Amino acid sequence: MSGDAAANPVAAAEATVAEGVKKIQIYSSSSSSSSARQVTPFWKEKYERDAKKYWDIFYKRHQDRFFKDRHYLDKEWGHYFLADKDGKKLVVLEVGCGAGNTIFPLVATYPYIIVHACDFSPRAIDLVKGHKDFSADRVNAFVCDLTVQTLSEIIEPSSVDIVTMVFVLSAVSPEKMPLVLHNIRRVLKPNGCVLFRDYATGDLAQERLTCKEQQISENFYVRGDGTRAYYFSKKFLANLFMQNGFSVEEVSICSKQVENRSLEIVMNRRWIQAVFCNRSLDQMPENMSITDKFLNNYDDTEVDVSDSITDMFGMSPPADEVIKIEVKDYSFKIKALAKEYQHTCKSTGLMIWESAHLMSNLLAENPSIVAGKKMLELGCGSAGICSMIAAQLAEVVVSTDGDTEALSLLRENIISNLETSLLNKIVVKRLLWGNTEDIKAIKDLCGHGGGFEIIIGTDVTYNYDAISPLFETARELISNQENGNCKPALVLCHIQRRVDESSIISTALHFGFELVDRWVNGMHLSHGGIINSWFVEDSLDGVGASWK
Repeated sequence: MSGDAAANPVAAAEATVAEGVKKIQIYSSSSSSSSARQVTPFWKEKYERDAKKYWDIFYKRHQDRFFKDRHYLDKEWGHYFLADKDGKKLVVLEVGCGAGNTIFPLVATYPYIIVHACDFSPRAIDLVKGHKDFSADRVNAFVCDLTVQTLSEIIEPSSVDIVTMVFVLSAVSPEKMPLVLHNIRRVLKPNGCVLFRDYATGDLAQERLTCKEQQISENFYVRGDGTRAYYFSKKFLANLFMQNGFSVEEVSICSKQVENRSLEIVMNRRWIQAVFCNRSLDQMPENMSITDKFLNNYDDTEVDVSDSITDMFGMSPPADEVIKIEVKDYSFKIKALAKEYQHTCKSTGLMIWESAHLMSNLLAENPSIVAGKKMLELGCGSAGICSMIAAQLAEVVVSTDGDTEALSLLRENIISNLETSLLNKIVVKRLLWGNTEDIKAIKDLCGHGGGFEIIIGTDVTYNYDAISPLFETARELISNQENGNCKPALVLCHIQRRVDESSIISTALHFGFELVDRWVNGMHLSHGGIINSWFVEDSLDGVGASWK
């Protein structure tokens, strides 16, 4: 089941490793019948403190393969890189250089430029220095955190002609962005320019991060890998630069619909592009505010950059990856959405959650949980590892999810992993919780007056609005008949997130479920003792919490 001592999917993953805050809950059938949520202050502070670590892990995993080389720079801003008439070298500072996807196209295109390249990820700087085109004569690459260190101690003050900031300022906390701009302005020549491109408000990724409740503050979010992203409005960006000593030369919103053919989805992507100059603002009219001046000079028309937008990122690579999962004697090859694309995907069903790993191990170690029974899995997503293990043992397994994309991939994973003889025992059905037509269709699978003896759900309680429909649906589909001493049960396993346990328990009671066993972080907290028997002694550490 879901809940979070962490406050989002990243926190959940870290809690799994570091603190083991997982929970299983089982409910037996009893005879008696908004706005985006922000991560907790603890995790907000942790993401700030460990920002360098998360980006270092990012570059460790992706090396130089995630971002494409930015060859569009010449098309968009080529006139800024024209050689000086007296033949002097043009000095460029690339802020947040990453693996060098801006540096090396510039060096190759303009032989007369010298580039200073900084990033606060040591691994990123190592990638730059290890690039086949790296030359210490033309590229000065160094580690620097512009929110802490003084850039003018490394680069001569007022010596840089152009600063490039491409998808970098968005990774900085809004309250620390002025520190970065002050640092840059110290080394930028008078009338020197900042070429800026970054995420804009209304981008698909922002909308989907909002749906996943990964907001840190207004327009500021954490992705599934712990890296952060701010989404800029024109008003905020103009004020930010102008209040810190820059003038606005040009600005526009770039929009593009990007199609992912393998997932059959169209993504509306939005970027903001601007040029700022290191000029005095003394000439601005006294009776006009910074925002008014900006808005009067630049309208809100959107520019379709269809020829260059796909060069920003690796938009073309497949949006899924094959993950090998070993569970006791079982081995599965699961096609799932690659982690680097999860933060732009609204469907949580296209990911493999930690609690599914835990539950699949429990089923494999304890066949009696499902043996000979009718089992229903709620919100199983696209992996279906719990359902596929149960299919080896149960009388019938019905795997359900409300997301059509997840169901399509689930069918593909089941067919590619199960023997033909087992395919007749597992049924994949759409189930939107609370939807009477979907519930009736699944009831019909059990025959007249039937129901499921075991219903499981892993990480299905992370959304407040879904709790009541979840238990309402389980109430409709759980069997009312006992088999000997074995009562039909609803088993929920989760990593604690946003929904507090008291809300979950009270809602369960409202729909006629009785909490009969609870197991939390290796401690058995209820008298039932059912869940405790599922774990061998050496598997208790760091497993999390259990309820029945």
